[in-house]
Parts: sequence; structure tokens; C-alpha cells
Amino acid sequence: MTGRIAYLTGEYPRATDTFIQREVAALRRLGWEVETCSIRRTGAEHLVGPEQREEAARTFHVIEAAKSPARTLRALVRALRRPGRFWAALKLAVRTSPGGVKPLFYQLFYLIEAVVLADHLERRGVTHLHNHIAKASCTVAMLCHAVGGPRYSFTLHGPDIFFEPIRWRLDEKIAQASFVACISDFARSQGMCFAAPAHWDRMHVIHCGIEPERFARRDHDGLHLLFVGRLAGVKGLPVLFDALRGLDLPGLRVTLVGDGPERAALESAATGLPVSFVGYKAQSEVAELLATSDALVLPSFAEGVPVVLMEAMASGLPVVTTRIAGVPELVEDGISGRLVPPGDADALRDALRDVLSDPARARDMGAAGQARVRAEFTSDGEAARLSQLLEAAAGGPRPPKRPDLS
Repeated sequence: MTGRIAYLTGEYPRATDTFIQREVAALRRLGWEVETCSIRRTGAEHLVGPEQREEAARTFHVIEAAKSPARTLRALVRALRRPGRFWAALKLAVRTSPGGVKPLFYQLFYLIEAVVLADHLERRGVTHLHNHIAKASCTVAMLCHAVGGPRYSFTLHGPDIFFEPIRWRLDEKIAQASFVACISDFARSQGMCFAAPAHWDRMHVIHCGIEPERFARRDHDGLHLLFVGRLAGVKGLPVLFDALRGLDLPGLRVTLVGDGPERAALESAATGLPVSFVGYKAQSEVAELLATSDALVLPSFAEGVPVVLMEAMASGLPVVTTRIAGVPELVEDGISGRLVPPGDADALRDALRDVLSDPARARDMGAAGQARVRAEFTSDGEAARLSQLLEAAAGGPRPPKRPDLS
């Protein structure tokens, strides 16, 4: 292990990004000292359990720090002691602006945030900065490195970054990073679309991970269907509602865990259906719901590799989801669940009927899924792979695309 590292994302911790907390905890168990940083302070609605509250209390908030004139001036003075690095960072900020006056001002704000962050990390003795989500916070991480901060890397998720890779200069972020941890081969391939071939070897596959011991299956041959996710258009919930209207399974009930901008509209659209909206839940509460459900459904239009699918599979549940992005790298159709075309309510209805009407087959699917996530999607295993990349960034040999644990 070489030096102290820091983690950065737009908001940390969040109820929807618990996999980042697990990754941080797993790296700490491996002996890394991990500082956590967040661009903005997380809203209270995301602090749904003691783990989130503890992490929030120990996290450095960049914008709050930058609002202090004395602190920002001190950081600028320190940055200007390396004038060559500062002007190179300024040029990088301008060069990677997507164009227009407003985006240019945003880039300059990101540079100020980067200066404040670099000052904080230097004072804390941080030697490497790792970022999750390759959008604005990754721009700050890239500029932080350019202005004289520590080397940086980032985790490439999708799907939204792949909608606007040119605006967010994914090519430049890959070129400047020590390495890129891609959550799937699909995510890596999308990065390869925009990165120069000379940089492809710095892109590795590191899955998001779960802690399987948190999840336990209880015998429950019923008709309880569970959804966990943001209540936003990308999750495809209207397609689920259409599928439910033609699904003749007496006693079926559906629980929707999560919140978001579409909640009111979705509650209206679900009128007359056996659907309950229960809002955000803590990790322990989600685990309890998984233990007492019969299948998990995720009818999304776009995803990376959803962590909630891993959690359901670790609980021994069959999953019914869409054949998109990196999902087929986790779920095998007919083996650990069902994959259907996105946006196809008829196919989703048939798949739900297939899983929910045959408890024996559902149990077989659940067992297959449980074995799959235990083999390739655990927090400890993925953190060990990521640890190899962090060591390589400090001067060790570069691991292969998928670091080997044997």
C-alpha cells in the first residue's frame, strides 16, 4: 500500500450509491487510508442509516470550503507557487469546455473547486485521488491533478455519461488518468469508442460489488414483486405498469422502493394496480424486503450494471430485467433470471408470469444467481482488484484488463 488516498464524487454518501460506501470500506479493510470528499453536501433524505450519517460526518465538502474567501485565497496562493501547473490547468479547463459562455464559466468554477481540493489533499498527505461518476466531479479531479494535486483515476459507470461523452470530454479524462476502472466490458467498450487506442490499456474491468453476507433468503413461495431504484423516466416503470395490467396472478403485490422526480406522476399512473410506493430505505431495510420477496423487477431503458440486481441475486431471488448495456454480463437469461427487450410490456409480462408461476424454477434461478455474484461481484474481491490498480499507479506493474486474484 502506498500513501493515503481520497475518494471524490458529486455527492457522498447517497442512498442510491451505497456501492461506493462498500468499496471505501473494503479498501480500508485492506489497509488503505481513505479520505472521502464530496463536491456538494448530501441532502438529509439520503442519510437513511447510521452508515450514511457516519460517512457524511467525516467527508470534506468542496463547495462549502470554497465559499470561505480566506480558504479559497490560501489555496490560490499555494497553487500559484507552481505557476506553470496553474496556467496549464487553466488552459486545460478552457480547452475541455464544451463551448459557449455559460459552460466556460462552469469550467472556471470547476478550476476553483479543483484548487481548493488540491490544497486540502496536500494538507492531508493524499497521494492518489479516485473519482466515481465521470461527469462534473471527474472534471474537478482532472483539474485538481493538473493544478498540482495528486494523480487521479476514475470509475466509468454509464449510462448517462455515454449520452454526452463529447460534452464531458471523456477522451481527455481517460488520457489524463492513471487508470480507469470500468464497471463492465460494455462500459470499457464505450470508453474505447472515444479514447485514443494508445490509452486503451489503462482501462480495466472492476465491478461494483456487494457484501453477500448482508443478504439472506427465506422460503417464501408467494407473489411479492420488488422494485428498487430512482423513480425517474430511465427506469421504465410505465412499462411495468402496462405489464401488470394484463398479468392475471391473484394475490400479486408489488413494492416500489425509492423516490425521485417522477413519483407523483407514477403514483397516478399506478392507480388501480397492487402497487405500494414506500420511498427510500436503509440498506438493512432493503435487505429485509429482498428476503421476503419472490422476484425483483427492473424494467430500465438504460443502466450500467445495477447493484440492486446483485443484491437480489445474493438474496437468492430470480430477477426480471432488460437486455441492455452490461446487464447480460451479470444475468443469464433462463439461468439466473429473465432478460427482455427494453420497452416491451408484453415480453415483460410473459417473463414475470414465467418466474412467478413456477416457484421451483424460481428457486433454481435464485441459486444460480447467488453463485454468480459470490464468484464475481463481491465488495472485497473487487476492492482487491482495485487495490492492484492503485499500487500500479504508484509505480508497480500494470495488471491485465481484469486484475487476477489467484
